Amino acid sequence: METNGKVPLVAPGMKAPFILLLLCFAAWGAAANLTDVLVSVFRSIFTMSNLQSTLVQSAYYGAYFLLAIPAALINAKFGYKAGVLTGLGLAAVGGILFLPASNMLQYGAFLAALFVLAAGLSILETSANPFMLAMGEESTATRRLNLAQAFNPIGANIGVLMGAVLILPRLTPEASKVIMTEEELLASQHQDLYHVMVPYLGIAAVLLIIWVLIALTKIPRPAAPEESVAVAVETSASSSGGVFGRLWRNRRYRYGVIAQFFNVGGQTCVWTFTVIYAMDVVGFSKEAAGWWLQASLLVFLVSRFVMTALLTIFRPTKLLLVMATFGVACAVTAMFSLNVVGLIAVVAISAGLSLMFPTIYGVALEGMGEDAKFGAAGLVMAILGGAIVPLLHASVMDMASTAIGYVVPAVCMAIVALYALYDLKAPASEDYLALKEGAQ
Repeated sequence: METNGKVPLVAPGMKAPFILLLLCFAAWGAAANLTDVLVSVFRSIFTMSNLQSTLVQSAYYGAYFLLAIPAALINAKFGYKAGVLTGLGLAAVGGILFLPASNMLQYGAFLAALFVLAAGLSILETSANPFMLAMGEESTATRRLNLAQAFNPIGANIGVLMGAVLILPRLTPEASKVIMTEEELLASQHQDLYHVMVPYLGIAAVLLIIWVLIALTKIPRPAAPEESVAVAVETSASSSGGVFGRLWRNRRYRYGVIAQFFNVGGQTCVWTFTVIYAMDVVGFSKEAAGWWLQASLLVFLVSRFVMTALLTIFRPTKLLLVMATFGVACAVTAMFSLNVVGLIAVVAISAGLSLMFPTIYGVALEGMGEDAKFGAAGLVMAILGGAIVPLLHASVMDMASTAIGYVVPAVCMAIVALYALYDLKAPASEDYLALKEGAQ
C-alpha cells in the first residue's frame, strides 16, 4: 500500500494488523447502529413510553463516556494491542449476555448487556483510533484514519440491515396482541426477545474471531508515545501550564468538545427515532420503517465519500457550516411536513451528519502537536451526548408529538453551525501554540 509516490500508507509489518483493525471499525459500527433499532423494538415488546425505551441509548453511550479514561490508561500501560483485545473481549461478553437477558424477560437485563457491550466498544474505539494513526508515517496518518472511518458506516449499514431483516419483520404484530391471552402474550414476548438475541450473538461470535486473529498476529509496537499520556498527567498536576490547563484555555478545543457532544446527541436522535417517525407520523409498518433507517445509513455512507472529495476544495468549517444549516432545515421540515416529505427530510439529515464527527474532531485538535493525543480523550467522552440528548428528544415526543421531537436535533445541528462560524472567524491555531509556549 503506497500513496503519493514512495510514502507507504502503512509501515512495514503493519499491513495485516491494519486490515484486522479495519474489521474492528466495521464491527463497532454494526453493533452501534443495531442499537438504534432496539428503541422501537423494546417500546413494542415491553409496552413502554418513548422515554423509557430510549434508556437503550443512555446505557450504550453512557458506557462510552465512563470507559474512555480507563481505555487511555490501558493503552498507556500495556499498549494499543492490549487495548484493542480488551475492548473486543468485553464487547463479546456483552453480546453473549443477551442470551440470559432474553430468558429473564427483564428490560433491565438488556440494558446491562448493552452497557457491557458498549463498554467494550468504547475501549476498542479509544484504542483503535490512535493505533491507526500510529501505523505509519505521520504524513499519511489522516488518510489512514479517514479510510478506516469509511468502514464504520459500512458496518452501520450491516447493523441496520440485520435489524430490518432479522428482528423487525419477525416481531409479533400489535394487532395480534389485542386478542391474545396472558399466556399467549408471554409466549410472544419470549419469541420476540429471541429474535433480538440472535443478531447480538452473531456479533459476539464475529468479535471473538477478530480477537483470536489479532491475538495471534505479531504486531510491531508502533512508534506512538503511549508514555505521553502519563507525562501529560504528571505535567498537568504540577503546573497550571500543563496539558489540561492548555486544553481548557483553548477555546477552539473547548467549544469543539461541546459541538461534538451535540453532534453525537443529534445524530443519535435522528437515527434512533427514524423508525418511530416512519410508523407514527407516516403510518408505515415496522418492516417498512426499518428500511427507511437503512436508507439513512446508506445516505450517510455515500455522503461520507462525497464530503471527503469536497474537503479537497473547500475549507472544512465552511462545508461544516453549510451541512449543519442543511441539517437544521431538514429537521424543521420533518417537524411540519407530516407525510413522506417529512420522512425524506429525516433521511436527508444523514448527509449533513456524515461530515460532522471527523471534521469537528480535526478542527478541535488543530495545532496541538503532542497534546492532541490526550485532548482526543475529551472528544471521545463527548459521545455522552448520545446518552443524554435522546432522552430530551423522547420527552418532547411524549409531551408533544413524534414530529415536534425533531426540534431537538435541529437545535443540536444549530450549535454545530455556531461552532463552524466561530472557527471561521477565530484566529488560526497559532493562538494555541503561543499558549503552550507561554506556559513553558
